[in-house]
Amino acid sequence: MRNKKRNLGLAVLSLAAAALLLTWAPGAMAQEAGTPPSQPSFSVYGFVMLDMGYDSGQVNPDWFDVLRPTKLPSYKNEFGEDGNFYSSVRQTRLGFKAGAPTSLGELKTIFEWELFGVGVDAGQTTLRLRHAYVELGQFGAGQTWSPFMDIDVFPNSVEYWGPNGMAFFRNVQVRWMPIQGDTRLTIALERPGASADGGIYSDRIELQNVKARFPYPDLSAEYRYGADWGYIEVAGIVRYMEWNDMLADQYDLSGSATGWGVNLSSNLKLRGGDDVVRLSYVFGEGIENYMNDAPADVGIQNNFGDSMRPIEGKLLPVTGIVAFLDHKWTDKWTTAIGYSSLTIDNTDGQAPNAFRKGQYALVNLMCTPVKDLMVGGEVQWGKRENFSDGWTVDDLRFQFSVKANFATLIGGKS
Repeated sequence: MRNKKRNLGLAVLSLAAAALLLTWAPGAMAQEAGTPPSQPSFSVYGFVMLDMGYDSGQVNPDWFDVLRPTKLPSYKNEFGEDGNFYSSVRQTRLGFKAGAPTSLGELKTIFEWELFGVGVDAGQTTLRLRHAYVELGQFGAGQTWSPFMDIDVFPNSVEYWGPNGMAFFRNVQVRWMPIQGDTRLTIALERPGASADGGIYSDRIELQNVKARFPYPDLSAEYRYGADWGYIEVAGIVRYMEWNDMLADQYDLSGSATGWGVNLSSNLKLRGGDDVVRLSYVFGEGIENYMNDAPADVGIQNNFGDSMRPIEGKLLPVTGIVAFLDHKWTDKWTTAIGYSSLTIDNTDGQAPNAFRKGQYALVNLMCTPVKDLMVGGEVQWGKRENFSDGWTVDDLRFQFSVKANFATLIGGKS
């Protein structure tokens, strides 16, 4: 335990030192935020969106209108027969932004919801918080995008959930942004959390009395270098977790681990910006809850040589890739096409039907006939592969969407 805490401390110090070196590099502070407005501003914005489609396969009914490989069946007809028509308005969004000049710069706030239910509201059309965030100068606090993720990797698609292999997580955090602009540096302390897969031992009383504990926040950082041709970005995260055995018996199943991850991403502008290539490569251990579509962070590893600790918790290594192209045919017609995947290195204590690999791809044709109105169709494909029972399943979907944007600005400049 002491060595693991020492390793965590060294990792945290190394990440902080690297961030400080970038901050103090020659010219690093040359990038400054824009001049704050001279008067307060307030805007209401959002969109109304309809999705209709046909799923040629089957999916967990709580996720009927999205393509998530982890929610595809883990055995034949787990969710019934193939073939379902679906319709939804759950992508509909409403948000408020406000800005006010102060002696320390512009005070910015954002409060945003959508209608896509998750967690206890999975499958429902209900209000869900996206952003609740405030920013002043170099500092920000609240719930917003984690610095470990890169939202600019998300393609111009209508499928809600998006590429399964990208880091994607809005988290509660406090952040420092010493460099702002096209080139930027952000360091944050984030709300910790993780999940575990009990695997073939999940029904054992001994495991049900093991409780997770997170004594420290997650530490994340990103550095982006921006240029006329696009940008390159590197982000990292370090996180510490413990699990405590609360049952007084002959076993000691307590443990701890230090999770870590690296996210390399880029946007490349082609044809004067009419085409954008969106790329990312993520790898690490125990960072699954930061990924867009991934299972548990911790799995069970057999350790039969130790009678007191016959099984151990082990961080699950994960690798995710994203490669998409957004192409502009004309001012009114666009296409997005690309592929993503996520792979887990399973432990020997996980069930044979545990998730091992998911694949995701799509192509669309979108039209903007008038300003703020978009219509179009999309073909989506997903695939799930299990750990060791040989099961794989494909899913092909066809989706039609209509999206109408709205925005009203009071004060300030648009």
